[in-house]
Order: sequence, then structure tokens, then C-alpha cells
Amino acid sequence: MLERVRTTRRYARGFAAAVVAVTALVLAANAGPARATHPEKPDHRTTSPVEAAVR
Repeated sequence: MLERVRTTRRYARGFAAAVVAVTALVLAANAGPARATHPEKPDHRTTSPVEAAVR
């Protein structure tokens, strides 16, 4: 038969698991791609102005 786990130990395990989960989420959020050192400005427009379409 399985031994009963003390309530304090159960809460400690849950708290430790929550700390590990939050740490993993924070590290994953900060592991994005690096920023470009010289971002290029677009030379063309991707959409036409509204005034050009209403003639």
C-alpha cells in the first residue's frame, strides 16, 4: 500500500513545480530572435492610399 504524503510536502512540490514553470516561461519569452543592428527602411508602400482609390 502507498504511504500517505504529508500536506506540507505536497504543497512544497506544487510550489517548486510552479517556480520551475514560471522560470521556463520567462526564459522562453526572452529567447526571441536578436534585433537587427541596421534595420532597413522599406522603399515601397505595401498598400495604396485611400485617396487614390476614391476617384
